[in-house]
Amino acid sequence: MSQLVDRTMTALRCEHDVLADLVRTLTDDQLATASGAAEWTVAQVLSHLGSGAEIGRAPIARAAGETVTAEDNQTIWARWDASAPRAQAEGFLEYNGRWLDTVEALTPEQRSSLTVDLGFLPEPVPLVTALGMRLNEVANHSWDVRVAFDAHVGVDADSAGVLVDLLTGPVSFILSFLAKPAELAGPVSVAIPGAGLVIDDAVTVVDHLESPSATFNGPPEAFVRLISGRLKAPYDNGVTIDGSITLDDLRRVFPGF
Repeated sequence: MSQLVDRTMTALRCEHDVLADLVRTLTDDQLATASGAAEWTVAQVLSHLGSGAEIGRAPIARAAGETVTAEDNQTIWARWDASAPRAQAEGFLEYNGRWLDTVEALTPEQRSSLTVDLGFLPEPVPLVTALGMRLNEVANHSWDVRVAFDAHVGVDADSAGVLVDLLTGPVSFILSFLAKPAELAGPVSVAIPGAGLVIDDAVTVVDHLESPSATFNGPPEAFVRLISGRLKAPYDNGVTIDGSITLDDLRRVFPGF
């Protein structure tokens, strides 16, 4: 598990560096451009990531022994929502950088043993779960920003590989929030790159399938976008499904966020 923690942290740092390099070049008009997230501009996506970093740093810092006084979530969201687009972009750079500094300062022992009370789950979770949830947000919303300026861009390949591994274990529970298995008439199993997707009464990602009923033909980053509702035209070129279901069937199961 310690290797997965380290891989997740590395992916989060790379995501930040790539997105930060882009954000620093954006004009006011570009910040107002429609993003890959329905109904959000590029600046609003950055605001979402920035406010999430501000909120998410506090419980990790507290778990590590830091005394943290933070505003309530509603106040933080309202402040970010009221900010101008340029301030939202600059705030993302500041607060996501601060979140990463906090996580990267954790000792090896803390990385393996820390539990984090995120406030909205029934009990504290291992650090790897908190990091994995953040990577899922950052990787998909980074794509939302980048695709506004490059229609052929994908989710970062390294992040996608880490996320597939995380979905088989530490963050598997998020599939219960993302998926609507009742959209299918019956159970299916789908071979995906490096893993398998099982849809019956629930949805799970497993590390291996013996006899899948369908095959997802596309890279891991396309699968990550599928489960977040981002594998839609015109961003689905080259992705096909062989077997008992269609790509449209899977898109109904994963409507997105």
